[in-house]
Amino acid sequence: MMREQPPRPSMFALHPIEKIRLVKMTWHLLRLLFFSMLILSLLASIALVFLKIRPLPPPEIHATSMLFGVNGESMGPLDMREQRDPIHLNEVPQHLIKATLAAEDKTFYEHGGFSVTGIMRAVFHNLKSRQALQGASTITQQLARNLYLTHDRTWSRKWKEALYTVQLELHYSKDEILEMYLNKIYYGHGVYGIKRAAQVYFDKPVEKLTIAESAFLVGIPRGPQYYSPYHHLDHAIKRQQHILDLMAENHYISVAEATAAKKYDIVIAPQKPTTGLNAPYFRDYVIQTAVNRYGLDESLVRHGGLKIYTTLHPQLQKVAEESVKQTLPNPSNLQTALLSVDPHTGHIKAMIGGKSYPDSQYNRIFAKRQPGSTFKPFVYLTALQHGFTPLTKIESRPTTFIYKGQEYKPRNYQNLYANRPITMREAIAKSDNIYAVRTQFQVGIPSVIETAKRLGIQSDIRATPSVALGSYTVSPYELTQAYATLANGGIHRPLTGILKIVDSQGNVLVEEKSVAKRVIPTAPTFVLTQMLRGVLDSGGTGRRAGQIFQYPAAAKTGTTDYDGWLAAYTPQLATTVWVGYDQGEKIAHRETRLAQFIWGRYMNQSTTIVKPSSFQVPAGVTSKYIDPTSHHVATNQCPSSQLEYFVEGTEPTQLCPLHPEPEKLPIDLPSLWDKFKSWWDRF
Repeated sequence: MMREQPPRPSMFALHPIEKIRLVKMTWHLLRLLFFSMLILSLLASIALVFLKIRPLPPPEIHATSMLFGVNGESMGPLDMREQRDPIHLNEVPQHLIKATLAAEDKTFYEHGGFSVTGIMRAVFHNLKSRQALQGASTITQQLARNLYLTHDRTWSRKWKEALYTVQLELHYSKDEILEMYLNKIYYGHGVYGIKRAAQVYFDKPVEKLTIAESAFLVGIPRGPQYYSPYHHLDHAIKRQQHILDLMAENHYISVAEATAAKKYDIVIAPQKPTTGLNAPYFRDYVIQTAVNRYGLDESLVRHGGLKIYTTLHPQLQKVAEESVKQTLPNPSNLQTALLSVDPHTGHIKAMIGGKSYPDSQYNRIFAKRQPGSTFKPFVYLTALQHGFTPLTKIESRPTTFIYKGQEYKPRNYQNLYANRPITMREAIAKSDNIYAVRTQFQVGIPSVIETAKRLGIQSDIRATPSVALGSYTVSPYELTQAYATLANGGIHRPLTGILKIVDSQGNVLVEEKSVAKRVIPTAPTFVLTQMLRGVLDSGGTGRRAGQIFQYPAAAKTGTTDYDGWLAAYTPQLATTVWVGYDQGEKIAHRETRLAQFIWGRYMNQSTTIVKPSSFQVPAGVTSKYIDPTSHHVATNQCPSSQLEYFVEGTEPTQLCPLHPEPEKLPIDLPSLWDKFKSWWDRF
């Protein structure tokens, strides 16, 4: 049985002396707390008075970021589109102001610069939705950051932001702060301020913006790249829908108005191009790379006074632009893309993303198109690693293949077949589809896909029979990356256009340090290169380009119903040219050849800038003179022969049976004559 514990004595049961001591201790603590609060309040008041009388620093004057070519040559400002057009708050429609408050700072008119409830609410909603739909910074904090600070994430910057936030609240009214915010905030694509945003995206004044359009614009500053109306319209619409819900939730508009606004058809005005700048597609690429790859803030990239050192060769870029201008018909909707890189470094030397930047800013270097026969070298490179040689023969005739129980019937262009066994060299020069598909089946489709991935193809490719013929879409950027790896002897160098980015204080923000990686052995890569040189010969599909550019080069043409390609390389440059239409319009066969003329003219003119040279034979490769008729090792009796390269161990040994060396007679005629002569003299 448990014993009962005696009750604990209460304060009233304490000894009178103990009671007095407890009361005195409590009194001292209360006095200490009171005076502490008084001192803190006094210090806070002094700090507020100090911040009130202390003038705010002048807003940061934005400096245009500058672009430099590969030799340090200035290419001028990165972007000349930046324009600012201020507006007074009384000119802004009320529903736009309410949309801004709902999206960015619900309690803006109640707090003193910081919102604890706003922070907690944002954290809760973002965790619930698993997306960063709501921000924790108040409008005043955002204005302080945009007016006076950079976008780095250091504690020093956060402390300064807090001080400037308090100062803004002390020096300006809420309406003045909101007006400055609407004029200062960045809306993407070089657009600052709500007035300019309304003009650029909707081609109308702010006063005429609808509720739907207002909510749409208000959503962009949260992520100008992610919510870009030109690049990610679906993201921007989703953000707009969320803001309309917030407006209804906070009783800024009715549920019926929100529902109607969600159904409103958002029509974005066409993007207006930058004028007066060379290499415009490359400039857009630089901005997107700095933001998406290196994580820099877009407004900092565009107007942070940065110095951006690039790999672009201004002279090669000019040659590329002239080649396109001379070749493409005008007027015509036919488009093009050209990308030229140094295969040894991966540095982009020239980039053209379309026929005319003022007409279309869409960069087709990154457009996914069917590569056609330009994909075949990946099949043949795989085959060379499986023991094939340039002399391996396969029948060229109409063939039906069975794959997983299904028939597959590829055909050659215009149904032209050799109707005899042809070598790999012939198949490459003539772009024979039957040879490519049969080779693919012999080495295995997964092996071909693996080779393509190793070289630099990143797009999704499924294991189907049409892989060998380039049925899966890739971009000119990917194809150039793969061919550059071939040109570099199987060593992969990631393509890049930026060498270094330095801020206005001289601090290096970005410095490219790509790593080279061998992905394919040198020997089969070189053997493939030698066979691809035949594409530019008189009997090859790229002969038109070969007639213009007569230096050593490896190439492959590609033709689909919608595309014309020439992907090729020299030891110094890997260059891909694509021609076609944007909207699925079929391309005429004569138009596909224009890719060859663009490539030929560009490469021919490039020799005045980049000195051409020959491909050097690497270790692991051996050569033999081959009779072109029998495809065996040539003898001294063969009327003609051609030099062929092989991976060591796969070279042929059998001599040409059509032109054998003369056999030695069993009788030694010279000795017999000497004996006869000696006998005659004696006689």
